[in-house]
Amino acid sequence: MKTTLIGYARCSTDKQDLSAQKQALLELGVSENLIYTDHGLTGTNRQRPGLDQAIAAVREGDTLVVPKLDRLARSVPDARAIADQLAAKGVKLALGASVYDPTDPMGKMFFNILATFAEFESDLIRMRTREGMAIARAKGKLRGKQPKLSEKQQKELGRMHATGEYSISDLAELFAVSRPTVYRTLNRLQTTGGPQNSIIIPYDTI
Repeated sequence: MKTTLIGYARCSTDKQDLSAQKQALLELGVSENLIYTDHGLTGTNRQRPGLDQAIAAVREGDTLVVPKLDRLARSVPDARAIADQLAAKGVKLALGASVYDPTDPMGKMFFNILATFAEFESDLIRMRTREGMAIARAKGKLRGKQPKLSEKQQKELGRMHATGEYSISDLAELFAVSRPTVYRTLNRLQTTGGPQNSIIIPYDTI
């Protein structure tokens, strides 16, 4: 049976570049015309049209190739759902150069272990950020719900948003401000060439 390699790459924000991931897929033997991508979508967002197209494109005996697991999923339930889809189609998953067969007990076990660590890493980042904000708030560096943030806080908010790991609601809670304030801050960073210099956010229409 002929095996076809179908590639998938994803980045969390529009500011990030997919070139490195695409190059990695090409080096793993994936044809350029068989690489599907999602741009500006986080791993926790299951609505990823590029991923849906990649899964639809694979056939029995094919292999779905992803540079790293965190490009495919960032939670155990999501990873398992994808594994179930691939197993039902008789498709293997390659994370870099390592190939896992979801229908094989050992392959399924390793896949779940990797997914668990990916979710743990994501949760750990969130926990550390929340703890850091709590400490800063206790020291009076964060003064509660203020209409404006300090320059340092604005830059940190922009940096966190650019990672793709935090929603607008997450940032509003962490910085103890309203959602409109978060949008205004990101828009201000865009106009001043800060971390969001490639994003225009129409906060006044929300």
